[in-house]
Amino acid sequence: MECAAKGRGTACAGPAMRRCARCEAVSYCSIAHQIAHWSHHKQECERLEKQMKNVDVLNEFPFTFSQEATYQICEKHETRCSFLAKRHLHRVGMWMHECHCGASCATFDQLGLNKGWDLSSYFCPCSGPESPIAEELHSWEDYYKWRCIPLDSPVALLLHWPLTVYHAFQLVGIKILNPGMSDKLCIHYLGPEKELLQLAVFGELQALFPGVCIHVELVGPAIPPHRDGEKISISQYACCNSDECSCKLSGDDVISKTQSDTTSAVTLQLRQGFYHDRYGDMVKDRDSFPHLVIAPNAGIAAYTSWLPSIELMEKKNIPVVFTDYCEEACHLAARCIESVTGRSLGLPVQLNPFRQPIVVEDTVLLLPCYSNCFLFGM
Repeated sequence: MECAAKGRGTACAGPAMRRCARCEAVSYCSIAHQIAHWSHHKQECERLEKQMKNVDVLNEFPFTFSQEATYQICEKHETRCSFLAKRHLHRVGMWMHECHCGASCATFDQLGLNKGWDLSSYFCPCSGPESPIAEELHSWEDYYKWRCIPLDSPVALLLHWPLTVYHAFQLVGIKILNPGMSDKLCIHYLGPEKELLQLAVFGELQALFPGVCIHVELVGPAIPPHRDGEKISISQYACCNSDECSCKLSGDDVISKTQSDTTSAVTLQLRQGFYHDRYGDMVKDRDSFPHLVIAPNAGIAAYTSWLPSIELMEKKNIPVVFTDYCEEACHLAARCIESVTGRSLGLPVQLNPFRQPIVVEDTVLLLPCYSNCFLFGM
């Protein structure tokens, strides 16, 4: 836990053990730093106090490992590394970026190359669903039941990317089960980072959007310049580690590179740079005009580079959904958006039922943070 006043003047005196008595959401290394930080913290203290009252709701998941992945990590009885190691997934394949030590040795030059779940077929969706979606999915429990996955499977740690996309479509009013829905959907996906090492999980969009060709424009500064313009076709689901499973019988790669059009259910187009700089390139083809823009874990208040992109999205009247790690980050983002657009959010801040079910370690706030935790939109 970092001192909330770190980097604002004098060096920290030691570990941040002194909590704010009112909100209990921030800690300080000393009373001197707490006093120095009060002029800033008093603006957020009451708001954080209210958010801390919802901790139990944030930590609520249906999985058998929920206690381990939430409270025990928050209390330092477990770590993300130990959680993954117990399941033989530590620093393995697509799971590499799910802990700090794995992230330190993974590079985005490897994107798209880690294709499998490294789990048995019993624990992962390595083939199509047994039946189409009968009604909309509203929770991880709904999804696991539909995909016949046991609740001790950790695949939600990676599937929160495509399931958040699915939920975003519900929120903006594009109903997945609508018979009149177009057979093509285009998504502009902004600011991808760790998901660039987990691209195979986007194959699950085939199951979530049955009979629909999905085109995803992935645009952001984390994409390596030499991968700019690359098109990736996902023709199958991410494979399990069972050699005799039907997911291995075709012999085809889950992910392949292509520079031409494809009939695959999911194609990913890589664009290096900021959205406002690359938008014109993306919409030259009419089929690439977005049905939805989504920006996972956007951090809008932290990066001024978002402002021209927000101006562009406002001008084009594009449905946009942002996510962030905690409610406070969303509140700060909403203020930034309102300053640019002159109006309040079209989609109010709300908890994402498909947030990643393992807490983020070593955050500035004592408030639990999760990847894709809250959603809001223009």
